Amino acid sequence: MSSAAYGIGDIELYVPRFRMDLETLAAERIKADPAMERHFGRALAVTGQRALRFPAVGQDSATMAAEAAYNLLTHNSGKALANLRFLAAGTETGVDHSKPLSAYVQGMLQSSGLPLPNNLASFQVQHACAGATMALLSSAGMLAASGRDETGLILASDIARYSLHSTAEITQGAGAAAVLVEKNPRLLEIDLSNIGFYSSDVDDFFRPLGSTTAKVKGTYSMQCYNQSLDETLLDLAQRLGTAPADLLADTDFVALHTPFRNMPEMAMKKLLATHLELDEPAAIGWLEERGFYKGVDPVSEIGNSYTASVFFCIAYLLKDRWQRLGDQIIGKKLLIASYGSGNIMTLIRATVAANAPHIIERWQLPDLKHDFIPATMADYQHWTSDNVASYGECSQVRRTDLRFRLSGVRADGYREYTHENCAGNSQPTQGQASGHLQPSGTLPHRE
Repeated sequence: MSSAAYGIGDIELYVPRFRMDLETLAAERIKADPAMERHFGRALAVTGQRALRFPAVGQDSATMAAEAAYNLLTHNSGKALANLRFLAAGTETGVDHSKPLSAYVQGMLQSSGLPLPNNLASFQVQHACAGATMALLSSAGMLAASGRDETGLILASDIARYSLHSTAEITQGAGAAAVLVEKNPRLLEIDLSNIGFYSSDVDDFFRPLGSTTAKVKGTYSMQCYNQSLDETLLDLAQRLGTAPADLLADTDFVALHTPFRNMPEMAMKKLLATHLELDEPAAIGWLEERGFYKGVDPVSEIGNSYTASVFFCIAYLLKDRWQRLGDQIIGKKLLIASYGSGNIMTLIRATVAANAPHIIERWQLPDLKHDFIPATMADYQHWTSDNVASYGECSQVRRTDLRFRLSGVRADGYREYTHENCAGNSQPTQGQASGHLQPSGTLPHRE
């Protein structure tokens, strides 16, 4: 195996623009059932969530992945595209039981004019929210094994949906990330020789075949998250031949899978109490010193993006640290914890690469507090309608910023995509979403 470094060269994020305010959603649910007031009040406090994002008409997990991938590839050199060897998707909301998300995205990108090679491996990895991380490690490992100057493109894209009128409803969300994997990475070097793992067969979270909504045991799932993080830290420390306390003390930044804003904070406080004997104020200070909250706070405005969640945290964290440290960010150590219910936890050590400041400097991360379209309850109810699985016809909505969209579903169930926007429609501005999301039915079937 090559002794060269491998890891992440760049990250691109995509967030759908329709935003549902959770105070508004909770008020509607309490109005329908006043007995839920205490439950929703507690859920908002425990999760720290403020809003959720959801897809527009013609969007699904494949189109969101294509949006992120297109931007990533166009922002990088032709070398990254010409040398592409692995196209891997991580998702738990795939669009086909057989065909991977990556295959659909490959077709969309090629139809848009990007010269993706056909001599590449395209595949999908599934393990709840950890699928994209496992795809990242798999691709990086295969690149390292070949030793060639090739690249990989990881697609992390998901749409989280839960039962309506339940407190889990407020942790829904959607988003995508595209991650470039390369030799001598410009952003993050990953220690592929030492990775912590923990896995257990539990039923904290699952989505039965045929169900559009996940089943979750909230308290139990949080316990599983905490246990697996601790076990994974112990595993990684043992492989490195060091103590867990020393491993934590040697860490400059921490990024965790964030199903809701407060989950990783609660997990880290517990971990720091166990291994560094820090009380809550000291733990908060430890996390603040490492910019932890700059990574998790944005999730309060997005909701759960499943596989993409940890990459959102990494990107926002690194952007903040670069703004504060400049070139001094080079060489900093990052611990990345990726959790997948059911379950698996992966703990990765990464080092900020020498060219990272140049990559981070040009990032235009989504402006979550200003760049959105406020959604009404009618818009939200349309999205959550199970009888419109594809979110309606494109002709029924003014386009948002869609470059790729689902244009139809054939009579045999095959999904068809296009990279062109709907002709003749103008982009909606804030407050114009209502009334444009209402479909005349499902997407047109083609014989």
